[in-house]
Formats: sequence, C-alpha cells, structure tokens
Amino acid sequence: MNIPFVDLKSQYQPIREQIKTEIEEVLDNTEFILGSKVHKFEEDFAAYCGSQYAIGVNSGTAALHLALAANGVGPGDQVITAANTFIATVEAISHTGAVPALVDINPESYNMDVEQLEQKITAKTKAIIPVHLYGQPADMDSIIEIAQKHNLAVIEDCCQAHGSTYKGKKVPISSTGCFSFYPGKNLGAYGEAGAVVTDDEQIARKVRMLRDHGQEKKYYHKYIGYNYRMSGFQGAVLNVKLKYLNSWISGRRNAARLYDEQLKDVVEIPYESEFAEHVYHLYVIGVANREAMINHLSSSGISTGIHYPIPIHLQEAYSFLGKPVGTYPVSEKMADEILSLPIYPEITEEQIQYVCERIIEFQPK
Repeated sequence: MNIPFVDLKSQYQPIREQIKTEIEEVLDNTEFILGSKVHKFEEDFAAYCGSQYAIGVNSGTAALHLALAANGVGPGDQVITAANTFIATVEAISHTGAVPALVDINPESYNMDVEQLEQKITAKTKAIIPVHLYGQPADMDSIIEIAQKHNLAVIEDCCQAHGSTYKGKKVPISSTGCFSFYPGKNLGAYGEAGAVVTDDEQIARKVRMLRDHGQEKKYYHKYIGYNYRMSGFQGAVLNVKLKYLNSWISGRRNAARLYDEQLKDVVEIPYESEFAEHVYHLYVIGVANREAMINHLSSSGISTGIHYPIPIHLQEAYSFLGKPVGTYPVSEKMADEILSLPIYPEITEEQIQYVCERIIEFQPK
C-alpha cells in the first residue's frame, strides 16, 4: 500500500466541475487580480471566522507582514513569537525591520509557553505573535491578558488553524489573525494566497491599501506599499472550497481519533488542550530513533514529514540573534523527535490501520 503524506487529487475530483466553472467565470470576466471572486471570498471567510473583515493577499507570509505593518511595527521594535514555527512567522517580523524575540514552547501543546512570555517583554516590544501550531489554538486568554497589561498588539498566526476554535470561538480570538491558503492547508488555494482577518476597521483599511501599493484610490498613494494582491483565480477556488471546510475538518478530526486509539500506548500522540478544538492540519507524534522510523515507514510505502527539523534560533538566517544550542530546550528536543503522519480528510480507515500497524511493529534497534 502506498500512502501519500497529502493527497490533493482525492480532494479535487469531487469538486472538479465547480472549480472549473468558477475559474471559467474569472476568465470570461477577465478579473485576474482581486475582483468580484476575491471580494466574495473575503466577505464569506470573515463571516466564517466570526470577524468583521477579511483582506485577501498573495500569501500567508504577506498577511503576517501587512498585519504587523498596519499595527505600526517597524525598525527598532521587537516582536515576540514562538521558537518553534515555520520561518515565515519570523520572516514577516524581519521584513518590517523589527527583531524577533523567541519564547520556548509548552511540551504538551507545542504552542508558546505563556509562563515564559512576560519575561521576554522589554521597552522595545511592540507586538506578540502567538502561533496556533499544527491546528491547535494557543492559550489566548493568558496571552491577551499579558498583551493588554503591556499595551501590546496581538497578531495571531492562524496559518495552520483554519476553523479551529478556542473556547467555542473560531480563531482569531484577538482583533487580528493571519491565514495562509497554501495548497496543502486545511483550506488551500491552487497556488499561493493568504488573508488578514480583523475586527479593527482601521487595520483593515490600512492592510487593503498596503497590499495594493499603498493606494485606496488608483494612482493616489498614501503609503509606500506592496504588491500583495490575491489573484482572481485563487479567490474563485477558495469560494468553492470554503463550503466544504467544516466537513473536511470533521474528516481530519476523525482520522486523528483513529490514530489516537491505536497509537496512544505506542508513541507520544498529539495533545488537545481542554479549551481548544484541534483541526489537525498536521498529526504529529513523538518518537525515539526517528530516522529509523522514517526509513521503516518509507519502505512500507508510507510518506511522512518533519515540522520542523530546525528551530528558528538555530537557522543560519537567524544566527545574528546569538541564541546557541540549549537556549530553547523544549523546542530543540521536539525538533529531534517529532514526526508528521499522513492526514487529510479523505484518508481511509484502512490506510490509517496500515500506518499504525507499521508503527507498532517497529522496534528501534
């Protein structure tokens, strides 16, 4: 049996004709950049998140960058985020001219350890970016309370957490969150795309201008902006796929439950916080002798991933932070032991059973 890590073809086939119809309308109307399809998606996605505004952009990285810029983050500022995240989170901070300050992660949830957050705040701190890693919300009440105490902006990295809930509310929980619609995400475009979701009218207005060369009216530029606009094709695709997101989340949660039942006494399985509903963008286990496990599963036709093998502070690009090995021990230990298993809404019980059997039979030498 061959089991891919992600299977986008199986998701595409049932909605193929709807996708083709939407794309043909973009072609017929020649609305290739922004346009009515993007506008409809913005309205519908904002409503889905329970927020006032969604502004479509060309990637999740751009969404994070613009949300920071719209909150006034710039050179000389500091932004706090988690030590274990995809590099896009800290790249966005760097693109504003600010410097990232990292916080180690909670060993259960893999999200920012709020017990360590306040000690990272300095006079230069301007914002906090909690990351809802793998699809599970961070401890937002605690983070928001600390941010309000120190008058800091909160910008949620929701790029892996479409549709996840914190105490019954979909993310973002604060006033602003950023999403990626990279094809492999729970809600994925057919190319790069992203969005800033916010309840703040001023933030929404500024993000709209910044994504489009700093203009609100054509050729009248209030800011030095960027070309971060969402394409009409991606808006069209996302309009179709948004209708299926809740059912796809149910499929992922069911797959995770099946994995949990069979692997709970074998490996370290994902932890779901009592205040959260995990949407399992990734199903991440902890294993000893990971390379041997990967080779064993690969020889059985099972694809896996590592998210992420190198923490931010040990990346060459961020060596200037001067944080040596041992600075963030939980993130470093996790980077050595985590393994992402195949998970997608269409994965079958038979496929999950096969993966689990191969893991159970594996004995590290």
